[in-house]
Amino acid sequence: MGRRILGTLISCAGLAAVLMTVSTVASAQAPVAPPPPPAPQLAPTLVPSLTVDLMTNQGSAVFGAQWKTMEAKIVERPTLTGHLPEYTKAYDISPHAGEAGFDDSSWPKIEAKDLAGRRGGGYVIFLWYRANLTIPAKIGDFETAGAKAVLTAYVDDYAEVWVNGQMPRRAGITSPATIQGFNIPNRVVLADSVKAGDQFQVAVFGINGPISVGPANFVFFRQASIEFYK
Repeated sequence: MGRRILGTLISCAGLAAVLMTVSTVASAQAPVAPPPPPAPQLAPTLVPSLTVDLMTNQGSAVFGAQWKTMEAKIVERPTLTGHLPEYTKAYDISPHAGEAGFDDSSWPKIEAKDLAGRRGGGYVIFLWYRANLTIPAKIGDFETAGAKAVLTAYVDDYAEVWVNGQMPRRAGITSPATIQGFNIPNRVVLADSVKAGDQFQVAVFGINGPISVGPANFVFFRQASIEFYK
């Protein structure tokens, strides 16, 4: 009887070890889910302490910003698993220029005043605009330390805004970095409290719309500015 019990215990221990090994291997092979994007913040509706116009060369120069632009294309890519059998193709946009570390060194540079230029060939258009902004210690007599900084990006007709490789958003919650509506500006909080030397990599994805209309116009900025609140 004792040998039988001992044999059963050894068998159970062996099975547990196998199951643990399988579980460990499965865990090691399972893809790691990416962290959720930052939560969105609503920009103040008060009158700002200072507004800097990024659509002027002088205004963009305050932040050392060099604007670049590139048209995005619709491209094919492999389908997701679990799709219905009648859907044999999947599509994406290229490039994904909002991502952190994206290399735009080969992109054409544009002057800040040319953000208002009508770009694209018309109809369905996707355009990227990118710039790196560095907060100075002072802008005129205004000291930036401790101020809340907000980017206003008003693109005709829609836009999505990426800051430092992220597009802050949550499903079911107002997310200013996502499309806000037909010719409605995006007002994205860059930081609650800035200091001199803070850097923000800004990528704005401009879209001609309404998309299903295929409108006979182009993509351009109506407004681009940084607002400071104290």
